[in-house]
Amino acid sequence: MRVPAGVRAGYVVFDRVEGRTLLQDGARRTFRSASVVKILIALDHLRAKGDVPDLALLRPMLRSSDDAAATGLWKRGGQGAIIERSAARMGLRDTRPPPAEKPGFWGYTAISALDVAKAYRYLLERAPAAHRDLIMGELRKATPCGTDRYDQYFGIPRALPRPWAVKQGWSGFGDVPAVPCRGVRPASAPDLGLGRPVLHTTGVVGEGDRRIVVVLTLHPAGSSFQVAAGRLTSLTRQVDRAADS
Repeated sequence: MRVPAGVRAGYVVFDRVEGRTLLQDGARRTFRSASVVKILIALDHLRAKGDVPDLALLRPMLRSSDDAAATGLWKRGGQGAIIERSAARMGLRDTRPPPAEKPGFWGYTAISALDVAKAYRYLLERAPAAHRDLIMGELRKATPCGTDRYDQYFGIPRALPRPWAVKQGWSGFGDVPAVPCRGVRPASAPDLGLGRPVLHTTGVVGEGDRRIVVVLTLHPAGSSFQVAAGRLTSLTRQVDRAADS
């Protein structure tokens, strides 16, 4: 496995049919979550609201990684309390709320690849069927472009064949992408790597959502989105091949 120079990575591939981890490295290294935390925000919202979720916010947040929608649900759920509840419910040992001085920064939640894999297992195996079906349905429809015009198709979508469902994360590349995505627009105390861009690809791959794949990366300061996306996609291919070897 060759991680590019200057990149910090953590990855896990878990096979739900065999019930075992096929590959992992740096699985408990912490990263700031960026938009990957939106899975936890969605699960917590659905648990609180039951049969009357705010679909107008949930759908764009999950499908197109809409930040305004995430901020609305984050505030309603009590901000960091969402993370504390989620960590306790799912047994997430490395996941922490954003720093106390940045309570509104949901993307500064601390996560690890191992905890993200646990969250997917919870979603697929323990969450109420209605909650699972709603969230997974949106992740299967992940749009090529996020609402901020960043390209969402890096990592799993570029490296691995369908079927897949993904929740991506990006942070530290600026508010406006240097190369805007031209696809179809949609209808954070642990070491968070502040000052360096993060790029994460997470999801499930294969028939029956067989494999959970999580690849989290922290890139050198000044890395462009395109270069980081290329590194992550290449690493994701390597992780997939190594898991099969």
